[in-house]
Amino acid sequence: MSYQEKRTVVSVVTGVLILISYFIYTNSKYQSGIVPEGDLKFWAGSMLLFIAIGIAVTIVIQILFHILLSVTIAAKAKIADAVCDDKEIERSIKIEMTTDEMDKLIELKSNMVGFGFAGAGFVLALILLVLDYSHVIMLNVMFVSFSIGSILEGVVQIYFYRRGITNG
Repeated sequence: MSYQEKRTVVSVVTGVLILISYFIYTNSKYQSGIVPEGDLKFWAGSMLLFIAIGIAVTIVIQILFHILLSVTIAAKAKIADAVCDDKEIERSIKIEMTTDEMDKLIELKSNMVGFGFAGAGFVLALILLVLDYSHVIMLNVMFVSFSIGSILEGVVQIYFYRRGITNG
């Protein structure tokens, strides 16, 4: 599995765990009766909280991922050649983490899918609001569609890395 695939898998798993955590947190608060019906302040605050948690967790996990990947590459290089120096190890790490035109094309195509899903969710939320659904439902549809759009973007990237991609 390439560096890009591993990084994407880590991002997808992180996104799924954060979305599940959001559902568990908000559902437990709602089911316990702590949140009054239609309390937009609670829902907006919860979404902002989980956006902040998502950013912080993603940064920490990506840093840990890169550290572990670098250590793994260095250990493999030392095992393969006990006399290799630090410059060779640095060169191996740079080569492993290099992105090329195919990586950029895959990122662009997967961004289109992710943004398309998020945009469709936004439009659906607006339609639900016009049809007199609760503001809470509209907020949650928007939040979930943006979250799933981001996760779907990663899944599509993995798909393209596995299947390959054409420039058409």
